[in-house]
Amino acid sequence: MPSALTDRPARPLRIGAVTYLNTVPLVRGLQSLLPAAEISFDFPSRLADNLAAGRLDVALAPCIELARHPEWSIISTACIGCRGPVLSVKLLFRRPPAEVATLALDEGSRTSAVLAQILLADQFGVRPKLQLLPLASSPLDSTADAVLVIGDRAIRAPATGFCQSWDLGAEWTSATGLPFVFAVWAARPGLDEPELEPALDAARDHGLRDLESIATEQSAAMDLPRPLVLQYLRDNLNFFLDDAARRGLDLYFQRAAALGLISDQLELRFHDCHVKR
Repeated sequence: MPSALTDRPARPLRIGAVTYLNTVPLVRGLQSLLPAAEISFDFPSRLADNLAAGRLDVALAPCIELARHPEWSIISTACIGCRGPVLSVKLLFRRPPAEVATLALDEGSRTSAVLAQILLADQFGVRPKLQLLPLASSPLDSTADAVLVIGDRAIRAPATGFCQSWDLGAEWTSATGLPFVFAVWAARPGLDEPELEPALDAARDHGLRDLESIATEQSAAMDLPRPLVLQYLRDNLNFFLDDAARRGLDLYFQRAAALGLISDQLELRFHDCHVKR
């Protein structure tokens, strides 16, 4: 029988997932695997803020936030990444990259915002002044020399109004030979949830087996060609945090630290889920 200190019902596990097409395979069937969990959806930057504020227990968080919150743990091999062109993270240029003095960053982005700065600095020695591209704004609304867009609106990025476009996944892998990881399942300091890791991995595996159905559903919902949606999910994205992806993540943190974009390098924490809610 619960004691007086523990007789309140345990609140549900609060999981936050990204509200983009790239996340659909990761959460396919997750609610049935964790029926008591509360699963919500938001933009990556907001998920990070909510996890930091204690409003979530687990979130599909931007990788750069691991450097800002070293107490967080990576709790699954499921991730959002790429091994080449990613299609949904683009840097649009009004001026040649070497001449960029101002950079507008998608308000929903954290990881890609730092990646764009790394690539500009490493390739051209450019350190532009930063501006914000609000979530409700079009890239065409910004007057910056370069504009970063991520997620579904990057897939629909305008074909006119810019002189050049970078796919940041392609730029990273071309420069480093390594995969890139945009987001991982991260948990606040410790959780007594032994079923969480296998559920997140199983949801991903289920989603990957169901890509044909997902492509059919999402192409209709988003008014995008089905072949494009299927190609994006099947060929552009990588959902496994394997050794190569971890090496890419380590290099990303090294470059960010070298440019002063994070305070220092860090040692990633895995599966540290022991503190009860």
